[in-house]
Amino acid sequence: MEKFVGLCFSMAPLFLLLGFVAPIALAGGHDYGQALSKSILFFEAQRSGYLPRNQRVQWRGNSGLSDGKISGVDLVGGYYDAGDNVKFGLPMAFTITMMSWSILEYGRQMGASGELGHALDAVKWGTDYLIKAHPEPYVLYGEVGDGNTDHYCWQRPEDMTTSRAAYKIDPSHPGSDLAGETAAAMAAASIVFRRYNPSYSAELLKHAYQLFDFADKYRGKYDSSITIAQKYYRSVSGYADELLWAAAWLYKATNNQYYLNYLGNNGDALGGTDWAMTEFGWDVKYAGVQTLVAKFLMAGKGGRHTPVFERYQEKAEFFMCSCLGKGSRNAQKTPGGLIFRQRWNNMQFVTSASFLATVYSDYLISAGKPLRCPYGNVSPAELLSFAKSQVDYILGDNPRATSYMVGYGNNYPRQVHHRASSIVSYKVNPSFVSCRGGYATWFSRKASDPNLLTGAIVGGPDAYDNFADQRDNYEQTEPATYNNAPLLGILARLHAGHSGYNQLLPVELPALKPVAGNPKPVVKRAPASSASPVAITQKLTASWVHNGKTYYRYSTTITNKSSKNLKNLKLYISELYGPLWGLTKSGNSYFFPAWINTLAAGKSIEFVYIHSSSPAKVSVSNYNLV
Repeated sequence: MEKFVGLCFSMAPLFLLLGFVAPIALAGGHDYGQALSKSILFFEAQRSGYLPRNQRVQWRGNSGLSDGKISGVDLVGGYYDAGDNVKFGLPMAFTITMMSWSILEYGRQMGASGELGHALDAVKWGTDYLIKAHPEPYVLYGEVGDGNTDHYCWQRPEDMTTSRAAYKIDPSHPGSDLAGETAAAMAAASIVFRRYNPSYSAELLKHAYQLFDFADKYRGKYDSSITIAQKYYRSVSGYADELLWAAAWLYKATNNQYYLNYLGNNGDALGGTDWAMTEFGWDVKYAGVQTLVAKFLMAGKGGRHTPVFERYQEKAEFFMCSCLGKGSRNAQKTPGGLIFRQRWNNMQFVTSASFLATVYSDYLISAGKPLRCPYGNVSPAELLSFAKSQVDYILGDNPRATSYMVGYGNNYPRQVHHRASSIVSYKVNPSFVSCRGGYATWFSRKASDPNLLTGAIVGGPDAYDNFADQRDNYEQTEPATYNNAPLLGILARLHAGHSGYNQLLPVELPALKPVAGNPKPVVKRAPASSASPVAITQKLTASWVHNGKTYYRYSTTITNKSSKNLKNLKLYISELYGPLWGLTKSGNSYFFPAWINTLAAGKSIEFVYIHSSSPAKVSVSNYNLV
């Protein structure tokens, strides 16, 4: 969980020089493929809600199953942001945007590594939640839980007794930064799923359109409306950067000239052409916007906005030069060479900056241009080498020889500031962990975490490369989803190389590797305890190919295991993308068909559905036993 941080802006002028491009060669002693796999796995440990049948982090369980209920909305799912049990909308949306950007740039490399499917699952877990959080065009839920009560407790997500209140923005309580970042996430993810799930992609894009309109029409800072977020994710930069950020992603997703014109017409007024930055992250998006607009310019999309877009690009190159230490105002670095912005979770700035440097290096290669720094041209190879040096530092090439990715290498943090990993799994010991008891028994325990938080990037060392592996050292040992999200793309790039891709051409993601032979029947049970009186079993009963696409027929059986009659059964079904027979639908819920009033003890009913995806998620939200 992040405390708010101040910003450091620079208005230094840039001097443009020309030069030549050198080829890039990479070498290194790290297993970037293994690091990529682990960094994606981390997101499964951060999941909230009903965990899926293919959950790989087995020490986690279902949690937050009533989220949104008191507000009359389903907000089950999504991600916990860091080592706490709160769902913060702004960093979650930024996480989804950056994971999507990683896939869009380096999805082919992820495919070659066998990790593309897992990366897609990670994005979809987030976007499924964001769809729920946006139930109306001008309503967006931006937080579930309360950082104040959460910090008072040290509990597993599966045990939490803290507030699960939900907080929203609407026209009377606007939040352009939150709505804008969520629009960006939806737009970026819509490109990701365009090939793999067209109907889902279209749904995401619809939400992106509405959220951008909401953000632009009703302007205001989200933390003025959701004031409880101010201590943790204050929007210090305001919302102007998110408006430009969202417009850039909507243009990338749609090629709609309206959004390109928005970037051109509002670049000066909203700061895209003025702010020269030395940081990029969940709060400050200017460097990211400037990098995207520079890409549009290099791809020949500037048109009448070319003079304005050139000013965006000047600021993008200011950022790159400052990272390299070759600008008029340079980023601070530790003696070991790590970018240093602040003591509290500094790694978020390292991974985000390294991602921008990586993609900008590839844009320059594709355009055949050098990086123009105030005191001379720099080859794209040098920019990529910088990004690699930051990743290598994270993975252990540093004065302490410490890997700041949990589970990578031999020397990594063992006492992570993370509630779920620091308390024994409920599957090992289901005894309830109380709010304060967790502090007394587990937080203060001077021993390694009982659960390995594989792939987590912790906050990292201080300005002098010092690091203390202690659970109460939250500034350095707490991980965050937005630390990992930008790293996915860099690791895929370093592992699989470049192979002459033109990074300025439209995205062409690879086909997912098919499963050999016919898919095996799957069985999926209701996400409930074995004591539940309602059992749900799903089976794959048929599959076929039509127009090159594979469709599946699933049969779902609902059984009353109790000794009483079951009435008023209410089901929630998510991730359903085709027709369903055998139930009655009302709103987002499903009920017994009209001809069934009750289900007697020991009896079952069946419904079926067809779609081109893995089984839908079926859960019981209400019933009565009479």
